[in-house]
Amino acid sequence: MAANVERCGKDLDRLVREGDRLLMAMGNEVNNKNFEKQGRKQLGSQQSERLLKMLPKFRDSYEAWYSESLFLLRQLLPDRVTNFRELYEKPKGRKSINHENYVIQDYLQGRQIARPSEGIELLGEPLVYDSSAALPQFQWQLSILKAAKRRFESSLFDIRQLVQADLFDSEIDAARELLNNKFLRAAGAVAGVVLEKHLRQVCDDRSIKVTKKHPGISDLNELLKQNSAIDVPQWRHISMLADIRNLCAHDKQKEPTHQQMVDLIDGTDKVLKTIA
Repeated sequence: MAANVERCGKDLDRLVREGDRLLMAMGNEVNNKNFEKQGRKQLGSQQSERLLKMLPKFRDSYEAWYSESLFLLRQLLPDRVTNFRELYEKPKGRKSINHENYVIQDYLQGRQIARPSEGIELLGEPLVYDSSAALPQFQWQLSILKAAKRRFESSLFDIRQLVQADLFDSEIDAARELLNNKFLRAAGAVAGVVLEKHLRQVCDDRSIKVTKKHPGISDLNELLKQNSAIDVPQWRHISMLADIRNLCAHDKQKEPTHQQMVDLIDGTDKVLKTIA
């Protein structure tokens, strides 16, 4: 438990620091002159120049930051995941781009929008093309991540998931050890139990009602898909894992293969890390 709690805390601290640097990098990219002016005013010319040289390139570093932040949010603030993703992803059915629907994905792809300014005249209105609309979107994402950090640090945060994650890691290691010693069915049975427990926990965390008295992996998988907690590729992957697990637990006429057990154990480990 302590290992997962400590790791989660360090990851949050690192991502918040990286987010602050990415925010400065974007600010410099969309308004270089004003950013440099403010930097010289607050830090002096030399320190301001050093800061600019140390800033990452937003387009090079953002995707990794986004993926890691999204994973942590699924664990700590699942109710804010949709907001976080909408600030990044292009809205479905969008017909035109403006400051209200411009997202970070547009910025990464170099899309720009027009806003009134001094310069080019179009139909009597002065316009300039820029990408500054991405700045408040990223600021909002960073605020959501900082809210997750505050929740983690507060006494209200339920560390049950982190405790369970440590237990599941240990059980996955036990399944691998059984597999190494050629106890195929036993290895599959352990991995199957971990997968079933995790899916049940995901249902509970998302307030998905489970009516069946003794639901199996397939039952829980269907509930998660029906409630849009997982997408179709994830549903298919879990269905495949459920079939292998059933082969270990019920089909005594056919022996599971070593590769099937590898697929089940590795697949379960992947579900633990990507579905929460």
